[in-house]
Amino acid sequence: MYLAQIYVHHKASILDPQGEAVLNALQRLGYDKVDSVKQGKYFEVNIKADSEDEASKVVNDIAKDLLVNHNMESYEFELKEVAK
Repeated sequence: MYLAQIYVHHKASILDPQGEAVLNALQRLGYDKVDSVKQGKYFEVNIKADSEDEASKVVNDIAKDLLVNHNMESYEFELKEVAK
């Protein structure tokens, strides 16, 4: 069994209005050391797989099929083997 931690974020060329809104709010609150904020999505998925390669394939497939809008977003993930 593997735990996939999947991070989805906007591509660099895509504007992030929610991140900008959070940045503006933080700066209004006095957090002047904050330079930028990026908004994204985080998923944890438990995968029944016999190998890390098999689990990686499953993660890539579900990201492509459901989790990511490939026109605007990209993703990365980490896999951790967990006890069954």
